[in-house]
Amino acid sequence: MKTQPYSRLQLLSLSLLLLFTAYTTRPDKAQRGWIDLFNGKDLTGWSVKITGHPLNDNFGNTFRVEDGRMVVRYDQYNTFDEQFGHIFYNQPFSAYLLVLEYRFVGEQANGGPGWAIRNSGAMLHGQDPKTMGVKQDFPISLEMQLLGGNGKQERHTANLCTPGTNVVLDGKLFTPHCVESKSKTYHGDQWVRAEALVLGDSLVKHIVEGDTVLSYTKPQIGGGNVSNYDPAQKENGRPIPSGFISLQSESHPIEFRRVALFDLAPYRNDTRRLNAVLRQLQTRSKP
Repeated sequence: MKTQPYSRLQLLSLSLLLLFTAYTTRPDKAQRGWIDLFNGKDLTGWSVKITGHPLNDNFGNTFRVEDGRMVVRYDQYNTFDEQFGHIFYNQPFSAYLLVLEYRFVGEQANGGPGWAIRNSGAMLHGQDPKTMGVKQDFPISLEMQLLGGNGKQERHTANLCTPGTNVVLDGKLFTPHCVESKSKTYHGDQWVRAEALVLGDSLVKHIVEGDTVLSYTKPQIGGGNVSNYDPAQKENGRPIPSGFISLQSESHPIEFRRVALFDLAPYRNDTRRLNAVLRQLQTRSKP
């Protein structure tokens, strides 16, 4: 189904929406549109897919809840052995603002690849986990790559990696696997707030601590960097108007204290209603 393009007024309104929500510490739960994807108690509403294991085999209790946080742990692994994992929220979305508060902790799992130190990600517009092969390593998706500083050199976060996808960057089709954002480096175990504004198959923005650090358009199927997938799921050149959100286990422990989403789909073609939502968010925001 072909999606309707966003008007300039809608994009302007959504940019203002980011300005307001970037400073909100915790939106009123009664505010229509906000969904707490993680309830702070258990993994209700989520499905786990780990490479080499069938759907919902949470091998090694990799994804769990501790002290009100969703955490990724490897204490029951003998060695990581490329068992990349993802925990999927069970509902797909098309237009939304995703908010994550995360931090890296501890040491990398034994046998984890060198590039995966303090490395995780939020997969956007991902394929349905039910369509993934048992040995598939990553879902076909857009990855907002989360990186923690190593205490030495600059290391940006909220980068873009593209397992089985391509995007348009600066007006040109971008086919390399990853591109760095312009974010600051966050060393140590500090909490970081990252957001993704996703508008169907038109515009995606990555935001860190209120600053837009990367923007791209026209997400579509294509490229490589994903293995053992069902070819029927990879129709190169097909736009990606919607999909599933998942969080990674890539061999370094990470914690999420907040995973929330503001659903923009009901307002995407109604500027008047969109502006009404914008005014409501402005009233409830706390600078």
